[in-house]
Amino acid sequence: MRGNVPRVTTLRLRPEDPADTGAVRRVLAAAFARPDVATPPEVGLVDELRGSDAWLPELAMVAEYGGEVVGYALLTRVRVRSDDATAPALALGPVAVAPHRRRIGLGAAVVQAGLDAATELGERLVVVLGDPSYYHRFGFGRADRMGLTSPWSGLGDPWQALVLPPTTGGEGPPPRGEVLFPPPWSKV
Repeated sequence: MRGNVPRVTTLRLRPEDPADTGAVRRVLAAAFARPDVATPPEVGLVDELRGSDAWLPELAMVAEYGGEVVGYALLTRVRVRSDDATAPALALGPVAVAPHRRRIGLGAAVVQAGLDAATELGERLVVVLGDPSYYHRFGFGRADRMGLTSPWSGLGDPWQALVLPPTTGGEGPPPRGEVLFPPPWSKV
């Protein structure tokens, strides 16, 4: 009867470990593969962000399914500049799932794990450029309606933001102004 026992495959969501770099690169390369480029720009973006001040290792999340890294969601530091100050915020992206593991909820799980970790760290604001129908499920809405601008503001609905729940109750309103991305983002 041993042969008939179903194998349980577990999903593990956790911060990226330095040993995961190769697996993360493979997931990104497969998820963003295009016939016109050998290596998708998202791979280089993550590599460059790892070496920048924007990198927050506890917010580089992997989805490990059956012992294999098959999903990734990255949150990195950006700044919101208003008339008189600069406030910290986060950018979500890239988000990727290995093609052979799509459509089973791994992307949503790894994104939610990243947002939960950001909330626990006391972060207040996350911006993303992506499909509104996908990111709406997490609470994202049009960033321009929240007073946020960026090089992608003109794209309308795909330029989105999410205000994370406060952790202490004493936080003020989320920042408004121009979102400043670290230099690696200019190459995507």
